[in-house]
Amino acid sequence: MRENRVKRRLQAGEAVIGCFLPYPSPELAEICGYLGFDFVLLDAEHGRITEETAYHMVLAAEVAGTVPIVRVPLNHRQVILRYLDLGVAGVMVPQVNTPEEAVAAAEACRYYPQGRRGVAGVRAANFGLTMPLHEYVQQANQETLVIVQIEHIAVVERLEEYLAIPGIDVLFVGPNDLAQSMGYPGQQFHPEVQAVIDDIVRRVDGRLPLGTTAPTAELAQRQLERGFRMLATNTTALLAAGARSMLAAVSARA
Repeated sequence: MRENRVKRRLQAGEAVIGCFLPYPSPELAEICGYLGFDFVLLDAEHGRITEETAYHMVLAAEVAGTVPIVRVPLNHRQVILRYLDLGVAGVMVPQVNTPEEAVAAAEACRYYPQGRRGVAGVRAANFGLTMPLHEYVQQANQETLVIVQIEHIAVVERLEEYLAIPGIDVLFVGPNDLAQSMGYPGQQFHPEVQAVIDDIVRRVDGRLPLGTTAPTAELAQRQLERGFRMLATNTTALLAAGARSMLAAVSARA
């Protein structure tokens, strides 16, 4: 398993930025790597990415020097296992709404004694060809990045319990679902939603890296200033910004 540069940088107190990829395209993963993103986040929850298409995207990300992470469709040990075995460097688990679910997510991502992930000579282990499996499982436990999403107001009420769970590397605030759970669907910038996010940052107080979304450069800078250290933009937002800028420039010359 490769060294997880994103995990190393987060452990060193640095910030990282990546791009959500909802579309099953190895080319997009490769392009994002060449552009300089620290990681690509393959979205198997809301996008059309499957285990089969994720495999080729992982290969492309590795070629381009970026770290492949997957957001799995659900918090299920066998589902998480299937994506990890492809060689992704990290897993984002959505809708982790209780500490018990957070424990299950962390354990699904790691081998004994830290977890319950099944052992096999899969691609993540270089097919068992380059090192003994007992060495690989230790390396995998060290390098795998486990990201738990905060997407419900109920999580905020039990935040201290989440911080005490071993094996979680990042708490990632999903502002849209958090807003929905508070009665403000589609209003992530509602003052009450933003106040809760500020409260999360204040209470975590750097004890664990926090992540969130940042579709624009301006919002990314603001999130860094608030205390977030893992930012994820998305390909649709980037394409829209570039296209609108181009079209506005062309229209101005017409």
